[in-house]
Amino acid sequence: MRRHAAQARLVLLAGLLLTTGVHAGPTGEPEPALRARLEAAIRDAREFDDRYAAEVWFVDMSARLARYAPKALPDAGQRLDFLRVVHAEAARAGVSPELVLAVIDVESGFDRYAISVSGAEGYMQIMPFWLAEVGAEGDNLFDPRTNLRMGCTILRYYLDQARDSYVKALARYNGSGGKPDYPYRVLELLNHRWSPN
Repeated sequence: MRRHAAQARLVLLAGLLLTTGVHAGPTGEPEPALRARLEAAIRDAREFDDRYAAEVWFVDMSARLARYAPKALPDAGQRLDFLRVVHAEAARAGVSPELVLAVIDVESGFDRYAISVSGAEGYMQIMPFWLAEVGAEGDNLFDPRTNLRMGCTILRYYLDQARDSYVKALARYNGSGGKPDYPYRVLELLNHRWSPN
């Protein structure tokens, strides 16, 4: 049964490919180890290797985005382009792409041009000081790849620091410290909206 569902998703993906050509985020002074990791991430451009699994994931997540973010990503081509970047940057950083989607859902509601009251920008609400610290000339936090690369790298750093405790890492990512509201909201969306069945 699951194999047939996966095959159906691939057929849907093939059709899609043929028809398509808040919160503040990390704040404070940059930690040296995080700065070094971000610099390495900017130079690294690996992508996922498992094409079949990625295609199944794209179809599933594209359908979810159509349901949960119809205004932010209104057509299939936009959704697939966005998901390719999410998938690649999450894999490069060693973070679950579903966790990244849950963070984006809470941080920006999938609004590429979101700006928080503290000045954090883009999908993953990255503070602009990171561009001054590690960005290349011409980098822009509204560029999906730049924003997601930095956001995924920062999230992985905090997961490493918290020994993979999602609650602690997400609290640091958001800058909410010991307050569990933000981490629990992200985890609720991860479990009920973005985790594959």
